[in-house]
Amino acid sequence: MILRKEKDPMGKAIADYWKNGKAGRLRVFSPMFDEDEIPVPHLFRTVEEMSSIEQEALRMAQGKTLDVGAGAGCHALALQGRGIDVTAIDISPLSVEVMQARGVQNARLADFFSLDTQFDTILMLMNGIGIVGTLLNMPRFFQLLDSILAPGGQVVCDSSDIQYVFEDEDGTIEFPDADGYYGELSYRMQYKNIVGNPFPWLYVDAETLSAQAEQHGYSVEVIIKGQHDDYLARIKKSDAMG
Repeated sequence: MILRKEKDPMGKAIADYWKNGKAGRLRVFSPMFDEDEIPVPHLFRTVEEMSSIEQEALRMAQGKTLDVGAGAGCHALALQGRGIDVTAIDISPLSVEVMQARGVQNARLADFFSLDTQFDTILMLMNGIGIVGTLLNMPRFFQLLDSILAPGGQVVCDSSDIQYVFEDEDGTIEFPDADGYYGELSYRMQYKNIVGNPFPWLYVDAETLSAQAEQHGYSVEVIIKGQHDDYLARIKKSDAMG
């Protein structure tokens, strides 16, 4: 779903920072957690400022590449610098305008789930696979890959196992919803007086992602495990792994 500018808090924060070199607080709310904040300058980071997981993901990109949820375009610009043919998409019109102004050659306002073009590499960074929303939406995700992932292609994504969030001091884990998957969250963002609509977001542990992929003819290879229960993974058609 493409955002309207009046409902695009992150896009407005990105646009303000690009125009003025500073921005206000980009606030993040979830019913399950205390209020959080996304540091807007972080969305403009250089390759040297990126995490080791991001840097490895960029090194893995090859062929015609799609950068999903590209934001201010930091990953797309890094790939362009390497001569990669990259298409950067986002549902935020203001973010796309900033990417274009920053020199991203192919920045498009597009919803990932509406794409019909094939790519050799699909990058879903900063927990980009979170746009799947819920485990129930996983079949739709893999069915889309059947049509937009070129033969021998790869999805390079990162996510986190957030089970630790629900662990008590004595080591007991109590999930807020015993019937749902603990990585299915809901968020809402606010920037100044712009309040976005709530949206679902998925943090998926590697074992669950692998099980979901296997059901649809895909395999998952964990490339890097981070220090905070995060990981980088490659998803490919099962017969294309190796």
